[in-house]
Amino acid sequence: MLQVQFIRQNKALVLERLGVKQFKEPGIVDEVLALDDQRKKLTLEYDETQAKVNAASKEIGKLMASGDKAAAEARKQEVASLKQALGPIDEALRSTEKLLHDTLVKLPNLPGPNVPVGKTPEENVEVRGGGAKPSLAADAVPHWDLAKKYDLIDFELGNKITGSGFPVYKNKGARLQRALVSYFLDFNTANGYTEMLPPYVVNEASAYGTGQLPDKEGQMYFVNEDSLYLIPTAEVPVTNIYRDEILKESDLPVRMTAYTPCFRREAGSYGKDVRGLNRLHQFEKVEVVQLVRPDQSYTVLEEMVAHVERLIQSLGLPYRILNLCGGDMGFTSAQTYDFEVYSAAQDKWLEVSSVSNFESYQTNRMKIRYKDEQGKNQLVHSLNGSSLALPRIVACLLENNQTPGGILLPAVLHPYFGGDRIA
Repeated sequence: MLQVQFIRQNKALVLERLGVKQFKEPGIVDEVLALDDQRKKLTLEYDETQAKVNAASKEIGKLMASGDKAAAEARKQEVASLKQALGPIDEALRSTEKLLHDTLVKLPNLPGPNVPVGKTPEENVEVRGGGAKPSLAADAVPHWDLAKKYDLIDFELGNKITGSGFPVYKNKGARLQRALVSYFLDFNTANGYTEMLPPYVVNEASAYGTGQLPDKEGQMYFVNEDSLYLIPTAEVPVTNIYRDEILKESDLPVRMTAYTPCFRREAGSYGKDVRGLNRLHQFEKVEVVQLVRPDQSYTVLEEMVAHVERLIQSLGLPYRILNLCGGDMGFTSAQTYDFEVYSAAQDKWLEVSSVSNFESYQTNRMKIRYKDEQGKNQLVHSLNGSSLALPRIVACLLENNQTPGGILLPAVLHPYFGGDRIA
């Protein structure tokens, strides 16, 4: 959530950056400022009225002590009248504060200075890439056929048990999932991240804190009786670990990693683009999260991008890194890099990770702060990234490494999988 004071002091900049993000309702900025003016006016009126109540109450005691009961009684009636007037002012102030908050959360995060201008994914900027696209045999097949051939994943069984988008991993397919999760977590912890195992459901405050609410209600599974949400990503529970906390500057950076299943109702359209593992309602992912000083967040963003890049390189997959343009960024992000790996049998690039800097947008909602050198409370910056999401990694590993002798696995997975291939 943006801060009203920043909007007031930098209105022209705010409008310019909202334009980069292709935001369609810039008039909300003026609504926020008008509501803040009304809030200030009501606050002043309330404080002035309360001051009169306090002053008159003190005077009553003095008048009673001096024996001037008539004057004291008049003051009592005045205090009663003033207290009665406080009620409507307080009600109007609370109503205005709520409307201000509800209006403010409609504004997305502002894109950072290095975000490209653009409206569509086609205008994202490729930063760099690596790895060679494999040359497959003429009879190479996509991962859903490989999954059936080697009895790794049963999409029809998942459809029977639950519905479309909920596959069942079997035999060596289940073992490959476990191997990837263990490897990703070990890779992250070896690089200074603390492993966490958070809940897979969160309350409304947690979903609001990271920006899933009120923007993405329709994309989350909701448990009505308990008012809890199934998590769309580990980012939600892990970042909320520090909600309403004031950290010491020496505590920063906070670096966390977690494996969780992820649940998303909006799995996308039907057709070849969502076939197999390309888009699911339930999938597994390992996440990395950092809380850092504001002056370090963009340096940390590049470090996190390099971390994910090394992880993908270790799997031997061809990849590219995209700096997302303003129109293709998420609501809460200030800058996002997407990682895509090349799926040889499908002849297409598949997104496997997003690494984002949210600056103080999330931490302002969650009130995650630290004490600076002057002893003042400041908002930290939050960042997170997929490290990595499993389904499309599995799809590319299966497709890109298929041979007549089976599916060859990258060397880093051999000790986790217990072998060098799926045959």
